[in-house]
Amino acid sequence: MTTTFFNEIKQELQAGVDQKKHPFGFFTLGTVGLDRLARLRMVMLRAVGDDLQLVFYSDKRAKKVTHIKENNKVSLLFYHPEKFIQLKIEGIATIHSNFEGKHTLWNILAEDAKKNYSTSLAPGSTIKAPENIKYLDDDNHFCQIKVEPFKIEYLKIQSPSHIRVRFSKNNDDWVGEYLVP
Repeated sequence: MTTTFFNEIKQELQAGVDQKKHPFGFFTLGTVGLDRLARLRMVMLRAVGDDLQLVFYSDKRAKKVTHIKENNKVSLLFYHPEKFIQLKIEGIATIHSNFEGKHTLWNILAEDAKKNYSTSLAPGSTIKAPENIKYLDDDNHFCQIKVEPFKIEYLKIQSPSHIRVRFSKNNDDWVGEYLVP
């Protein structure tokens, strides 16, 4: 019976990649580094694999990359305000700086997006004013981050009762169980 909800999760995540204005196109990424403080930020969903591997891009000098190197367990939060669906995903993140196809991905990025990965200073560096940002001409710090989920919680807010289902990865299979909302 939980299969219906799992299929909906897969469809909505894929729609986040395929449909320009889909609410799952952006999600909140949570990391915890050595400072043991949860850090949250919005990132853009770039790909969803058949095995539900989720992909987003980053500047490899960003704090989130440092946190993932220190502790690769991450949390993702998606919310669809029209369907009242919340997904909480826990997974293992891996950073890919030099990978097959990197040049192809870089070439299909919009020029404005490329700027996010080619600043001369690392993200979060102090500057005097926004117009002081300098960009590299022929270099970039583009990387891909992949998240392998091991737990997904689905919450559908509806009347007369909300539906909450937890899916846990057991080897290569996903097992679902209902939870009290």
